[in-house]
Amino acid sequence: MKTLVKAAAVAIGLITVSTPLAAEAQSRQDRREWREDRRESRQDRRDYRRDNRQDRREWRRDRREDRRDWRRENRHDRRDFRHDRRADRWDRNNRDWWRGRADFRDYRGARRGYYYAPSYGYYRVEPRYYGYRWQRGHTLPYAYRSYYVRDPYFYGLRPAPRGHRWVHANNDIVLVALATGLIADIVLNVY
Repeated sequence: MKTLVKAAAVAIGLITVSTPLAAEAQSRQDRREWREDRRESRQDRRDYRRDNRQDRREWRRDRREDRRDWRRENRHDRRDFRHDRRADRWDRNNRDWWRGRADFRDYRGARRGYYYAPSYGYYRVEPRYYGYRWQRGHTLPYAYRSYYVRDPYFYGLRPAPRGHRWVHANNDIVLVALATGLIADIVLNVY
């Protein structure tokens, strides 16, 4: 029995000594695996950053190329637009230049007692102003100052200075000071 007790005591001693050693060996293995995992995750992050950097570079390159293409196309469009606008302008030598234009849709020629303003239509005029020849320095009555020229470029007019507007008056176009109605310039017999 004594040998059995001795053997049991030796077995218990071995178990108590070997268990922490085995646990320590296991924890070392765990730490190694953890470090390896950490290294791999660092490498993964580096790869991810590198891929992202490359993607951003490609995106910028694509965007740059898109802008170049857009500018090139836009340049051609502007040239075409300028060419089209030159062809679509008022021509004093052509008596029927206004035919087919949307702003002259309801124009039926001169009507006694009325003026016609493109895009506005016919409007009644006081008898004393019907057939009146506007001149520089005269004052355009307030009632007739609201019929602005919508597309001065079409008529070949220079931009109106500050405080002035191009206005339809009879079949003339006059440059009027908004505050006073003073006529600064006239284009006679437009239509």
